[in-house]
Amino acid sequence: MKILVTGGAGYIGSHVVKLLGENTKHEIVIADNLSTGSADAVLYGRLVEIDLSDFKAVEDFFKNERFDAVIHFAAKIVVPESVENPVLYYMNNTVNTIHLVSMCVKYGVGKFIFSSTAAVYGEPEVGVVTENSPTVPINPYGMSKLMSETVIRDTANAYKGFRFVILRYFNVAGADPDGRIGQCFPNATHLIKVACQTALNARDSMSIFGSDFNTPDGTGVRDYIHVTDLASAHIEALNYLEKGGNSDIFNCGYGHGSSVLEVIKSVKKVSGRDFKVVSSERRKGDPALLIADNTKILKTLKWIPKYQDIDFICKTAYEWEKRLLVK
Repeated sequence: MKILVTGGAGYIGSHVVKLLGENTKHEIVIADNLSTGSADAVLYGRLVEIDLSDFKAVEDFFKNERFDAVIHFAAKIVVPESVENPVLYYMNNTVNTIHLVSMCVKYGVGKFIFSSTAAVYGEPEVGVVTENSPTVPINPYGMSKLMSETVIRDTANAYKGFRFVILRYFNVAGADPDGRIGQCFPNATHLIKVACQTALNARDSMSIFGSDFNTPDGTGVRDYIHVTDLASAHIEALNYLEKGGNSDIFNCGYGHGSSVLEVIKSVKKVSGRDFKVVSSERRKGDPALLIADNTKILKTLKWIPKYQDIDFICKTAYEWEKRLLVK
């Protein structure tokens, strides 16, 4: 197949492109505006610098290339920014996705894999969520993704030739075990990346936002998934659609979590370094516990995660941050 990967120069997209290049014979075309991604992260395929908001350029692109499948990553992902500038997020994430889906329908692209998020669940009353749990986003980022999901589902209902897999990511972390690519997103707020940067003295200290949650150690518990395992879920989703699978939505997580304190302990262990940790107030909208029920993806996509150990996740993230400091 000829596959378009939008946002394929970014953190998760580049790991998917790497697995596609290593494990399939598909022709890979990457579309990225390089606003947060890096051309150096694209290890396979052909990179085309294009912005999805340029609708004419995107249509010409589809007309000339004739894709068989689209894996859509390109999006803005910073929750506080989405609160400050919601229109930016609805335009970039939702409107651009709507246009992309319309191009798929117009030019006969029958397979669509969408990068969604656990943020669509908002603040769930139950900490372990299934794909049928209520979707009540509490910020424009989560809502922009849920709105995109709705457009994708409605399109599949209207056009029999268009099928999708929506993957709802939980807390993505770590880096390529080979050390070739990792997270380069500027000013990242992800806990594991921040902890690794603090261990390397790139930050003076790091904060724990809330230590009085109803969890075993009082800090928030999250389902951290290694980026390579998440990437492999996209390969399985593509195989599933290629074999005629029905459109569906899947949680991408391990079904178990680690607390903030456990993550910090792990980073200190794998780095062999101590660092300053400061207690801060809870952030608005942070649930105590958010874990994926992953029964469906394990059963339906036959996905087999390999890197569930939190120490391994933190070690690959730490090794990558060390490389960034040398560059």
